[in-house]
Amino acid sequence: MSAAAAGALAAALAVSCAVFAPFARRHASPGLHVAHPDVHSLDDINWRRSLWEWEALRTGCIVAGAVLSLATPLPLVALLAAGALTPSLLLRSRAAAVRWRARLATTHLLRATEAALRSGASLPEALRRACDAATEDRLARRPFAEAIRAFDLGAPLDAALQASAQRAMDPRSRMVLETIAIGIASRLPYDRAGILIAAVADRLAFEERLDEELRARTAGLRSQVVLLALIVPAIAAYLAFTVPSLAATLGQPIGRFVLIPSALALELVGVILSRRAIEGVRR
Repeated sequence: MSAAAAGALAAALAVSCAVFAPFARRHASPGLHVAHPDVHSLDDINWRRSLWEWEALRTGCIVAGAVLSLATPLPLVALLAAGALTPSLLLRSRAAAVRWRARLATTHLLRATEAALRSGASLPEALRRACDAATEDRLARRPFAEAIRAFDLGAPLDAALQASAQRAMDPRSRMVLETIAIGIASRLPYDRAGILIAAVADRLAFEERLDEELRARTAGLRSQVVLLALIVPAIAAYLAFTVPSLAATLGQPIGRFVLIPSALALELVGVILSRRAIEGVRR
């Protein structure tokens, strides 16, 4: 390893430590509080370790990218950026899958609540039974369990549900909690409360069927986007191996620091914008 490469690696690690050092503090000062961009996704996947361990994993990816840049002609800056962003991208993809399963579990939880209401249980007891039955999905039962816990401590159930709705990240869960809170504030009898919860569950079930249909219709488009994103680098690699002049151009500073990073950035922007467009249609 040359002195310049070692200095670049040390500078990258120093900058990474300086940027993420505030996130590793266990007790944030009251005057300065910086929210970690991945904290909600880590909580959704039930990450049980501290934030500094997550950032240590990111630092390992950055070091791996720096080592890869020394072994290949790929630019150091692009590999460092990829190493820094890859953990967050994988984390958010997994968190999105967990939230999707939680949406399905929320519908089953409301069905269980409706069944308990129709069997004669009170609304707090029906919610408690449904939460006890939904032990396999922590994310779906968490807002209802927090509201029940606050109710057991003396808070009104409608106020507890409203507080849980304000903390909920999923707009569908927020809608469910606010609707149930409005029904409780209106002093609905148990049979009318059961009808209200059944209507909310029917709406969630309809949105799930619509979402699944959109997933099925856009599956081919999403596959085409990924395939097109992989074809261009494959063609470039093939031409670099078969055309010596192209390989020499890409090996020069203009290729390593301008052409290749620009192509990777355009590929990444295209994939992200296409996925956001599909997600916007699904919403």
